[in-house]
Amino acid sequence: MVLRKFGPVAALVLAGVAFLLLALAPLGWRLGWWHYGFGLYSMMPVSGFIAAGAVVLSVLALLRGRSQLRLRDLNLLLLALAAGAALAYVPWHFSHLRSTLPPIHDITTDPDNPPTFSAVLAARAAEHAGSVDHRHPELAQLQRAAYPDLQPLRSPHPVTSAFKEVLQAAKAMPGWTVIAFDANAGRIEASQQSRWFRFTDDIVIRVVGDAAGSRIDMRSTSRQGRSDYGVNAARIRSFMGTLKSRIG
Repeated sequence: MVLRKFGPVAALVLAGVAFLLLALAPLGWRLGWWHYGFGLYSMMPVSGFIAAGAVVLSVLALLRGRSQLRLRDLNLLLLALAAGAALAYVPWHFSHLRSTLPPIHDITTDPDNPPTFSAVLAARAAEHAGSVDHRHPELAQLQRAAYPDLQPLRSPHPVTSAFKEVLQAAKAMPGWTVIAFDANAGRIEASQQSRWFRFTDDIVIRVVGDAAGSRIDMRSTSRQGRSDYGVNAARIRSFMGTLKSRIG
């Protein structure tokens, strides 16, 4: 009786609380209320557990009283069930990525001699980001094991024309902001912010000549945290795939 009477509203309230926590987690970090780690590693999991509670409560109410539920209560339970499942999935997905991917956030197509940053260093220092001058040797081993498909792109085009194509491709990438480029050095630097927490990742692309024409390497690294949830590797794949379709 109690479950049938109060279950629909209680389940919807739990889903609402889970949504509120999930929304506040990045908002508080962006407004300076708390460290991003609190939002990412504390508020998000709590939101997931509360959302899971909404799912469990909705299922129990549906199973025990579905024949006696009014249409309004049935709709509330179905709404709470759908919202709770979606809200529980988000922190579960992030947790799953963290458990399956190595805790690294500096990815490149050339682990032995990665492209170097220049123009974004001041902005990184202002955010107290980690150093990009020295990569621990273990990074190369972890990256090769996790992302063996990330390789430089070689093109038959000479460096000058290849650089122009790379620059145009970088300017056309959704969400990218090209910070600086130097044709003589063969370097392009850009940045991109994540949609949710608004974390900034820095990108550098290097174009050099080789025996076949030109070689293009890319590096993508986060300013905050240790694990990037595979974002930097995905960015390199996306850009290199786009570039390959342009210049071969």
